[in-house]
Amino acid sequence: MCGIAGIINFKNREEMLPLLKQMAEFLHHRGPDAKGYYSNGPAGLAHARLSIIDLDTGDQPIANEDKTVWVVFNGEIFNYPELREDLKSKGHSFSTKTDTEVLVHLYEELGTDMFKELNGQFAFALWDAKKETLLLGRDRVGIRPLFYYLDNQRLVFGSEIKAIFADNRIPRKIDTETLADIFTCWSAFGANTTFESISQIPPGHYALFSSKGLKINKYWQLTFNSVKENKNKSVEDWALELNTLLKDAARIRLRADVPVGCYLSGGIDSTYISSLVKNNFNNRLRTFSVAFQEKRFNEAAFQEIAVQSLKTDHSTVMCSNQNIVSLFPKVIWHTETPLLRTGPVPLFQLSGLVRKNNFKVVLTGEGADEIFAGYNIFKEDKVRRFWAKNPDSVLRPKLLERLYPYIFSRNDGRAKTFLKNFFKKGMQETSAPFYSHSLRWQNTSTLQNFFSKELLAQTNKPESLYQGSLYPESLYKDRFCKKFINSLPSEFMSWAPLSRAQYTENTIFMSNYLLSSQGDRMAMGNSVEGRYPFLDHRVIEFAGTIPPKYRMNGLQEKFILKRAAKNLIPYELVNRPKQPYRAPISESFFGKTAPNYVTELLSENTIKEKGYFDHKKVSRLVAKCSRNQGNLLSERENMAIVGILSTHLIDEMYVHKLGLQE
Repeated sequence: MCGIAGIINFKNREEMLPLLKQMAEFLHHRGPDAKGYYSNGPAGLAHARLSIIDLDTGDQPIANEDKTVWVVFNGEIFNYPELREDLKSKGHSFSTKTDTEVLVHLYEELGTDMFKELNGQFAFALWDAKKETLLLGRDRVGIRPLFYYLDNQRLVFGSEIKAIFADNRIPRKIDTETLADIFTCWSAFGANTTFESISQIPPGHYALFSSKGLKINKYWQLTFNSVKENKNKSVEDWALELNTLLKDAARIRLRADVPVGCYLSGGIDSTYISSLVKNNFNNRLRTFSVAFQEKRFNEAAFQEIAVQSLKTDHSTVMCSNQNIVSLFPKVIWHTETPLLRTGPVPLFQLSGLVRKNNFKVVLTGEGADEIFAGYNIFKEDKVRRFWAKNPDSVLRPKLLERLYPYIFSRNDGRAKTFLKNFFKKGMQETSAPFYSHSLRWQNTSTLQNFFSKELLAQTNKPESLYQGSLYPESLYKDRFCKKFINSLPSEFMSWAPLSRAQYTENTIFMSNYLLSSQGDRMAMGNSVEGRYPFLDHRVIEFAGTIPPKYRMNGLQEKFILKRAAKNLIPYELVNRPKQPYRAPISESFFGKTAPNYVTELLSENTIKEKGYFDHKKVSRLVAKCSRNQGNLLSERENMAIVGILSTHLIDEMYVHKLGLQE
């Protein structure tokens, strides 16, 4: 794992090395072990290295034999030994033992067809000096980030936006449309970022930049096309094949010249991966977890069951409310985007624990919920579709009790009525492509009521919403829904409803939030590389062929995954109720120990000065939080507090000055 950056300027020749060094310095946390640079003609490349494979000779940039192709690389190519041997048999010679060098020779052999051969998590920049062309490539699901700024014939790129902003000529302004998207679906959408001037290479895409301009191409897409001949496969056959695939995905993700540990949350996903590693490859596995001071978030009891079963050498870090509030600014510095949750903070602590124990690499369970249907949002979609067939039924909405027993078990008639009415909204609009997520998006978008009048005017500009489509004109009334519909593959509506819901969750939430704000950024903030066996493209593609009834059987989430894991991990963990990963919010930011930055960023003067939010509405919310010391606030109010604070922090750190104020 590393940080990459660079400049390509076809318009003017510029002295690049001083700026390249500044860019690499902003990426030091991603690569503290070495720095390297290439500058020649219109191209400059920079690299900050975290040494994991070939510790002695793997410094970058790395070139081919005649120094005409250069690459800087962030990530890992897990099948590099096999690719290396094949390339050697075709006459290519290698000067290092690193996986990075495979890229230059594979490019020589296949050009942009190289991506189909790669099993990995990667973002790289490859400069072809003969053709004067830059190739930017990103892995299939966006595990590793890659951003760029384009101004006519000059392109600046980096693993993180802060490296691009090292060039003080590049404008820094928050993109108000993206801010509205974040206050709808938790993340930026598509190639957009928090900043107007900065774009990202989308997952599963590559870009070619030459004097003729920038062209972006898709090389992979998530799909759910079941094969007819699979209809007669038994659930046990599916489970056996899945277990075999996952074991190999874990095996190749242990390839490293440094020790590899595992996260162990106490859930089925991380325990399954840890058991595959412990039982097949590593009898002295090191595991790490985070526990919470707040009991309602704490999963320590389940973590202990996993540790006792696997007999791992285990360490835990405790996350307190004080940790949440004190680390929040640093976390926002790393995410480079506003948040609506504090969930990334404990994961930042967890990667810090890993690093303190001298580990650089961990395997984690991320991705399982998305590809094997582990979230309540998938169950909600199924219940609402069933209920919609008989909307007057008294019995059908009772299925919601299975999703939220902690609400329905309470003697609170108002809460039960509210929940039923909430899920009934828009229930019969089952033909909408965004049906599975429409309630969540609508609910979260009410946070935009805190926007200032000026910001609302910018994000609700009149536009032609419907320009001809496969879908009815009525679906184009909402700006965000329009963007989502226009991004969909042509075969989307031919998939089963569960597959449509999973596609939506994977392409929006997983790529731009889970793998970024909670994944790459929190691990790399402490110079730790996360690896994700569930996101091996072979596993993802296999999951897309599993019949929906085996991904979610009735209302049992991750049905096939539980079958595959049942003989490997404790029964209590396979069958435990799913506990969504959450962290304390408002109770951390208000009370006697609240730090000065919270008071300053939520003050009336700051709100007016920055102009993103309505100062009267925010003042009322702050007063309510202060009276209650952050306790017993609604979900919406909690998210509003985090969203407002983090937006102001982004403005402070990136718009007005490039630097983290400790």
